[in-house]
Amino acid sequence: MIHILAIDQGTTSSRAILFGPGLNVVAIAQEEFPQHYPASGWVEHDPSDLWSSTAATARAAIEKAGARAGDIAAIGITNQRETTLVWDRATGKPIHRAIVWQDRRTAATCKALRDAGHEAKVTHSTGLLLDPYFSGTKLKWILDHVEGARARAERGELAFGTVDSWLLWNLTGGKVHATDATNAARTMLYDIRRGRWSDEMCALLGIPMALLPEVRDCAADFGVTRPDLFGREIPILGIAGDQQAATIGQACFAPGMMKSTYGTGCFALLNTGAEPVASQNRLLTTIAYQMEGRPTYALEGSIFIAGAVVQWLRDGLRIIRSASETQALAQAADPGQGVVLVPAFTGLGAPYWNAECRGAVFGLTRNSGPEELARAALESVGFQTRDLLEAMRADWAGQGDTALRVDGGLSASDWAMQFLSDILGARVDRPRVVETTAMGAAWLAGQRAGVYPGMAEFAQTWALERSFVPAMDPDERAARYARWQRAITAAQAF
Repeated sequence: MIHILAIDQGTTSSRAILFGPGLNVVAIAQEEFPQHYPASGWVEHDPSDLWSSTAATARAAIEKAGARAGDIAAIGITNQRETTLVWDRATGKPIHRAIVWQDRRTAATCKALRDAGHEAKVTHSTGLLLDPYFSGTKLKWILDHVEGARARAERGELAFGTVDSWLLWNLTGGKVHATDATNAARTMLYDIRRGRWSDEMCALLGIPMALLPEVRDCAADFGVTRPDLFGREIPILGIAGDQQAATIGQACFAPGMMKSTYGTGCFALLNTGAEPVASQNRLLTTIAYQMEGRPTYALEGSIFIAGAVVQWLRDGLRIIRSASETQALAQAADPGQGVVLVPAFTGLGAPYWNAECRGAVFGLTRNSGPEELARAALESVGFQTRDLLEAMRADWAGQGDTALRVDGGLSASDWAMQFLSDILGARVDRPRVVETTAMGAAWLAGQRAGVYPGMAEFAQTWALERSFVPAMDPDERAARYARWQRAITAAQAF
């Protein structure tokens, strides 16, 4: 039986999923790895953890399925985006820990660039805003703070990459230094209109272009694995950043289609077609996918804390032992209390982009307890998604009343998805197969290998598991959202 191996390297764990001929899931392996917090607002990963957990889960998934390397037609990679690595081209050894997308250490750098009037040209070229979220200022920080790094970079001795490039380098034994257009578009160094690395952005941030990987389509030849990894060489034929891979896996191929993924954060992408749409509401203009040299663009809203708010209930407050407990607690909460949680633990993402804001809870009473906090935590995800949807509707008239396709761990909560539908006043569709991120990576590689069908036929295989439709009174919806907006304003004023 022919299989496709999807590598899904995420923020807190690495996963490998083996897909069969009909894009059915055959085997899954997953491994968590440590998070490092060297200072307030700083988040790092050990690059060796990213690679070792990826290799281990890939081997484990193959073994679980009873498959052999010869049964695998291709590998597709999807990854946490913006996370920044630099390594020695000769030895493959990283010169610093990976700086994770959540990291806020470059907030002052971004503010200085913004105060100097550079944000407009950054946005025009890259579609992004001046925020620590993106790779460019993280890369600048590494070059500025690791002794000798800048001189070595200028001599061409170092390589920069997002996680996909790091994995690709290791999978191919250092033979391929490349990325795809979706990951390149998240660096703040890539001109999304011209389809190439930007001389102007690299000059602005002081980045030697010798560091940068080659940019290819999402479905392309990315080389082959080292024979010793799996017993034979396997072609690597697909790469996409995790949110773009989920967009592909959700078959959002037509302009106006929208998906929202609820993992550590929440990321909503709206397909806008062949032309980039400049946001007037502080959303990002990005590349949804690129096939045969032609990019398809999207508007994206990024929320930094979604599923991570449930982790906070578990690990920070210790009021739950597992994420599954939040639904029962939320159902038992007193709805009359109106507790509002703003989970700005690492700042606020779209459409506020306030790196300095921190979390806050409003409306507490003596009767507030774990139930009310759990409910407020789940509701915060719906409120933040409403913020994104309002901005998208203002930016692109073609958005209309299209249903929102959801995926990610938190989408499994019926309570959270019903509240999402209620507060949006829109239908929310959950697919039968929720492994959409890995599926997107698998489809990219599989169709390139000739195993899976083309885009139109693949889109027809998307299947609905459940639709959630609004049941909240419109006046209550308006009142609840107004309370949220007051809370957001107050949190940013603190």
